[in-house]
Amino acid sequence: MAEIKLLAQNKKAWHDYFIEETYEAGLELYGTEVKSIRGGKVSIKESYAEIKNGEVFVLGMNVTPYDFGNRYNQDPLRVRKLLLHRREIAKLLNYTTREGYTLVPLKVYINERGLMKMQLAVAKGKKLYDKRDTLAKKDAERHIQKTLKAYNQ
Repeated sequence: MAEIKLLAQNKKAWHDYFIEETYEAGLELYGTEVKSIRGGKVSIKESYAEIKNGEVFVLGMNVTPYDFGNRYNQDPLRVRKLLLHRREIAKLLNYTTREGYTLVPLKVYINERGLMKMQLAVAKGKKLYDKRDTLAKKDAERHIQKTLKAYNQ
């Protein structure tokens, strides 16, 4: 059994948002985009997803043009469609109509079957004090682990 190959990750999303739920979505891509993404030339740091007319689209996802793609290359920042089931889209629409919730891509990867997927999260924005609190907890946990390690030696 093959394992998942991670191509891009949005670590900042975990810092900026409370992640409520995650969904796995397929990506509608063109040939040269697939080759470029397989080469790791994709960024989802500034991207987000929207629901329009019952379909989900990812905006701001940057796919660097494939070196040998010449005229077949697409616009690097074009709007790309995400492939989800109708029930999942209905759930996402229900979430995003509530105040403060947004759809944020967490990672782009190739699954066991060789298909390109995106992990999409329903997220609620953190306030500045929430971010500070998270950092303080993380720092305290790191300090505890360090002291335990020193104590056990």
